[in-house]
Amino acid sequence: QVQLVESGGGLVQPGGSLKLSCAASGSIFSIYTMGWYRQAPGKQRELVATITNSGSTNVADSVKGRFTISTDNAKNTVYLQMNSLKPEDTAVYYCNRRQFDGLATWFDFWGQGTQVTVSS
Repeated sequence: QVQLVESGGGLVQPGGSLKLSCAASGSIFSIYTMGWYRQAPGKQRELVATITNSGSTNVADSVKGRFTISTDNAKNTVYLQMNSLKPEDTAVYYCNRRQFDGLATWFDFWGQGTQVTVSS
């Protein structure tokens, strides 16, 4: 019932910036957590940052001070502003939405993934 469409990935030089967007549509509930995950070749998927409906955020230590997560509730969109990018940030980035159905169940939804490549 929820679709997540990601955009903003691409190729950027080390030290550069990139902004990812993820727009949610469908059955949007008010209690949720949205986050960004990434997966590099040969590595496990890791959580990058999360944000709740109340605005609380958590950011992984590896990107602390460089990445910022935010939302625009009017547009049902979450953003990931990435600054001072490093080659080790290269990965496929996935948008996630976890929301409460209003009854008793939490559901997870995933975007299609967008490639971020940091290289000179």
